[in-house]
Formats: sequence, C-alpha cells, structure tokens
Amino acid sequence: MALMTGEQYIESIRRLNLQIYMFGEKIESPVDHPILRPSLNSVRMTYDLAQDPQYEDLMTATSAITGNKINRFCHIHHSTQDLVNKVKMQRLLGQKTASCFQRCVGMDAFNALYSTTFETDRQYKTNYFENFKKFAIATEENDWTVDGAMTDPKGDRSLAPHAQPDADMYLHVVERRPDGIVVRGAKAHQTGIINSHEVIVMPTIAMGPDDKDYAVSFAVPTDAEGIFMIIGRQSCDTRKLEGSEMDVGNSEFGGVEALVVFDNVFVPNDRIFLNGEVEFAGMLVERFAGYHRQSYGGCKVGVGDVLIGAAALAAEYNGVERASAVKDKLIEMVHLNETLFACGIACSAEGKPTPSGNYLIDLLLANVCKQNVTRFPYEIVRLAEDIAGGLMVTAPSEKDLRDPVVGPYVDKYLRGVNAVSTENRLRVLRLIENMSLGTAAVGYRTESMHGAGSPQAQRIMIARQGNIGAKKKLAKAIAHID
Repeated sequence: MALMTGEQYIESIRRLNLQIYMFGEKIESPVDHPILRPSLNSVRMTYDLAQDPQYEDLMTATSAITGNKINRFCHIHHSTQDLVNKVKMQRLLGQKTASCFQRCVGMDAFNALYSTTFETDRQYKTNYFENFKKFAIATEENDWTVDGAMTDPKGDRSLAPHAQPDADMYLHVVERRPDGIVVRGAKAHQTGIINSHEVIVMPTIAMGPDDKDYAVSFAVPTDAEGIFMIIGRQSCDTRKLEGSEMDVGNSEFGGVEALVVFDNVFVPNDRIFLNGEVEFAGMLVERFAGYHRQSYGGCKVGVGDVLIGAAALAAEYNGVERASAVKDKLIEMVHLNETLFACGIACSAEGKPTPSGNYLIDLLLANVCKQNVTRFPYEIVRLAEDIAGGLMVTAPSEKDLRDPVVGPYVDKYLRGVNAVSTENRLRVLRLIENMSLGTAAVGYRTESMHGAGSPQAQRIMIARQGNIGAKKKLAKAIAHID
C-alpha cells in the first residue's frame, strides 16, 4: 500500500495503543475526542489531497529508493525541483487547513538523516545508512506519518547534557544490549505525535566528547512501551467541547502539541541511526534545522493566505473594503506573505546535492527565510486584527445568537453591511480570532517565533554562513586595497 486514503489513515491511527493524557486523565479514544480530532483531520488532508489528480504533481513523488509512487511527505529530495515542490505542497496544505498539518517535521528529519547517516558510515564503517534506508522504505510502502522529535527539555541551559543535575533533561542511552539500546528522557513541543505512526528521535544540539550517551538518533513506533504523551493547553481549546463550531473559528482543522516522555524505551539495533558519534550530532541538527526552516516558507504562507482572505472579508462585511487605508493594509499583508514564500523558493532553488545524493537547501537562505518568519506573521496578524476591529474579541457566543430572547438583539446590533448576515460576519471574525489568538495561533503566530529554533538560532547560522570574509575581499578589490 503506497498511498493510503484519508479514511484508511484515520483507521490506522485508531488501531494504535497510544498512551495520551490530557487534563489529568488518560484519553481512551483520542481519534474521537473533540479537542484532538481537528488535528487528526489536518493530517488526513495530506492523504486526501494525494488521492486528488489535480494535486498529484505536488502531493506525490517517485521514490528515489524504490521507484514507486509515494506520498511526498515520505520522499527523499533528489533535485531542486523536489525542494521547490515541497514548499509549494506546504503552501497548498496551509491554504486547505489554515493550521499545522504536522507531517513536515518527519519529512525534514528523513532528509537530514539520509545524508548524515551516509557520512557517518563513511567515517566509522557503521551501518546507520542501511538501517535508515530500510526504515525509509517501510515508511514509503506503508505511507506512515512520522513525527520528528528533536527538542529536549534542556533543564539548565548553561550546562551541557552530561553536566545536568538531572541526566534525563536530555534524552540519552541508559543501557546498551546486544540487540539494541534503552533510552530515557523527554521531547517537548511535539506537534502531531498523537497522529503519527512512528517517531524519529534526534539530538537537539551539537555534542561534545562527554555527551556520547546523548548523541543518539533512532525510530520507534509511537505506541512503543514506555512512551507517554501529555497534551499541551491551547488558548480557547475547551471551546471545542461546547458544541459550537462557529465559536471555534476553525472547527474542522487544528494542531496539537505534546510533551512526550520516553521511560526506558527499547530500540532495536536496526532502528538506530546514531549512537555516540558526537561529531555528527551537530551535522544532523544543522541539516534538520535548515530543512525545517525552509518548510516555514511554505506552510506559514498558506495559512497566511487564509488569514489575508479572512481580513479582506471582514473589511467587506464591515463596509470599509474601499477605504484606501484598508487597501494598503491588505497590500502590505500580501507583500509580507509573498516575501516569505520567495525565501522558501529561493533556498530550494539554490539547493545542492550531498555526498549521499539527496539535495540540501541553501542553508544561509533557509535561515534568512525562518528569520523573516519570526517577524512577518506577527505583523500580518496585527494588520488582520486592525482590519477586523474589536468585535473579534467581544462578540457574544453562538448560543446568544440563537437564543430566542437576546438573539434578535445580537442579530440587529452586530450586523455590518445589510447584504451580509450577522452570522457570516461573526463567523469570519471568529476565524480571525482563532488564527491570531486561539488554537490556530499556536501553529501560526507563536510557532513562527519558536518553531525550528528561536530567532537567535537563525542569527547564529546567518553569521556562520554569511561569509563576511569574502564580502570584505570584494570591497577591497573595488577600493583597490592591497
């Protein structure tokens, strides 16, 4: 089965024995839980669109390993066109869901590990590349959703992993056996892990010689013994329990993050991709971060398209769409959004092959892309809120609108232009609220700041990749300085 349908995907997740906790309780049926189900629907869209002939070029690819037709989220990039198509696919899915669709981290981990394991094997004569290819083929053939787990809790940030008072602040190997390893620790902010079949674990920072037990990468099923997922709170999340799809804003789609605990989890030898080779931990982190920073030039742009459309509708429903100030704000929103897309396309088009044969984006431009993402979505949100007006956060509930006593007053006094119903006006305002302040803001605004590394992480990479020395030589040549 190379390509699952959306319904087949849902049923495959239902069969997993996931250990999920939320609000102090174990969730026995996460697939059907009203808070969690929208996030599952977002992932389902990656399967549904792959079945649609009009999106085939973006959503599917030809496997570089087997030659089979596969979902692009399982693909190893082997050309700049692959890299460009990845960004275009992510924009499409952002437009269709207005939320995080959760498969990007696993795809980016895939491509970072493909080249890193190849180069680790070349130096150490290990078998990680073959291990990973075997896992990649299984992922392609089963069309798995794979979570990428990189971020450790980190404890005291001033201390290296091995120097932490609590050794579990960074995930690490606690036992080595003839048939595999046992690991313990946690990974934070794990978007989509509750909707994934497998999880790829990676180190979160470059490692030193004393951090060998922490320089570990592997893959295990998400329902492996010893894995526990604790759902993070989101603003307005319990609105999904109230039965009002209008008040939620985006009732069908969403994202969910979790703290994932690995409590003495066993990893068999053929699922290990790094095990103590500390000098390659930094390479893996850098390449994964580069791929994931490229991703933000697609997914955030697609979500931005929806927010810009919602702001334009709000202006129309308020009767101010012809005002020059409103037009200018919408122009600025489009300008910022397309600038992010241009960065995502640019770092893709400038990609180069690695020794393994897969393509790596231009790391400097990928970090420039993500640096802009830490800023521009905040301005896009500000402008959307400006256009929407205060009613976005003061509107009564849908129950009030439907109430026989106060409903007529709500309908009368909260109407904008007469040709548009009060309900439709409130619906678009709730969507803007959801995307700028509610559950979707986690995957758009806040994630734009901290996802794939905080702003300073990109600035460090820009400084490293910027090649100021070469630029000084250019200036010297023009100024005729010896």
